[in-house]
Amino acid sequence: MQSFFIIAILVLGFLITFQIAKASEYVAILRGEEKARKQTNKINGFLLLVFLIVGLIGVYYCNEMLRGKILGTPASDHGVLIDRLIYITLAITFVVFLLTQIALFWFCYKYQESDNRQAYYYPHNNKLEVIWTVIPAITLSILVGFGIFYWFKITGAPPKGATIVEITGSQFKWEFRYAGKDKVLGKKYYKNIDGAANNPLGQLWDDPYNKDDVYSTGEPLRLVVNKPVELVINAKDVIHNVGLPHFRLKMDAVPGTPTTLWFTPKYTTKEMKEKTGNPNFVYEIACDQMCGKGHTGMRGEIEVITQSEYDMWMLSRKSQYLVANPDKDPAAPKPATDSLKIAAATTQPK
Repeated sequence: MQSFFIIAILVLGFLITFQIAKASEYVAILRGEEKARKQTNKINGFLLLVFLIVGLIGVYYCNEMLRGKILGTPASDHGVLIDRLIYITLAITFVVFLLTQIALFWFCYKYQESDNRQAYYYPHNNKLEVIWTVIPAITLSILVGFGIFYWFKITGAPPKGATIVEITGSQFKWEFRYAGKDKVLGKKYYKNIDGAANNPLGQLWDDPYNKDDVYSTGEPLRLVVNKPVELVINAKDVIHNVGLPHFRLKMDAVPGTPTTLWFTPKYTTKEMKEKTGNPNFVYEIACDQMCGKGHTGMRGEIEVITQSEYDMWMLSRKSQYLVANPDKDPAAPKPATDSLKIAAATTQPK
C-alpha cells in the first residue's frame, strides 16, 4: 500500500508539472512569446538573487547549529591532525564556494536579457586560464601532500613500546588478541582454526611467542590512554573494515593480507563521558565495508583505561595457550595419580 501511494504521488506530481508547463505555453501565445520571455527572465533573475541570499543564510545557520556536533572531539593524536586538515580543506572550499556562487547568481540577475545592452563576445584569455588552473592545482597538491604524509605516519612503524593488538573480523563479529609480556604476537595458520579446540584464530602452539597471547571476543577491546597501540588487522572470510570514528581512523581487514595502523588514545572512556556529557558514551568499532546481511550489526566497542587498570585486567586473563592446553597450566589442580590412590588406600585403617 505504501509503495502504491508513493507511485501515485509521483504520477500526480508529473501531471501537475505537465499542466503548468502547458498553461505557461498558452499564456505565452496569448501575451506574445517575446514579451512573456522577457517577463519570465526578470522573474527568474529576481528569484535567483533571493535564492542566493536565502541559501547563504541557510548555510550560515546550518554551520552554527551543527558546529562541533558532527565530528565531535578527536580522541587520538592522529585524529587532531586529521581534523585540522579537514577544517583547512573546508575553509578553502568554502571561500571558493562563496566566490563562485555569488558570482553565478549575481551575474544571472545583473546581466539578464535587456534591450538596452548588447552581449560582449569574450572567447578566451590566456592569463585568466593560467590563474584558475595553476592556483587550484597548487592548492590541491598541498592538501594531497599533507594527506599522504598523515597516511604514511598512521600506517608506518609505531613508537617503541607500543601495545600490540590484533583485530580479526568475521561475519559478523570482532575477535581480539593481545600480545603478552614478550610484546610479540605468535604465528598462526588458517588451517589450524578450530573453535571446538579453543583455537579460534589458528595459533601455532609450538611457537613460543604464542604462549602468553591473550584472546578475547564478545567484550570491549581494551587500550591504554596516552600509550601508542599498533593494530594488526585481519579477516577470516570476506573483506571487512575496522572503522574507528572517534579516533578518525579506518583500515580494511583483508583475508590473508594483514594490515596495520597505530595511534595514541588521548582520553579514557570515563573522560569522554564527561567531555560529551553522555553517560552512555562508548568508543565504537564499526565495520565500514559491506560484508553481508549482518553488516549493520557488526559493531564492537573499545574501552580506554589507565595503565594500572590494563595491567590488572591482563593479570586476570589466561593466555589462549593455557585455555587450549589446560594440562600445561601450572595453576590448574593436578589429578591424583594411580600410585597415590593405592598408597592412600593401603594406609587407611581396616
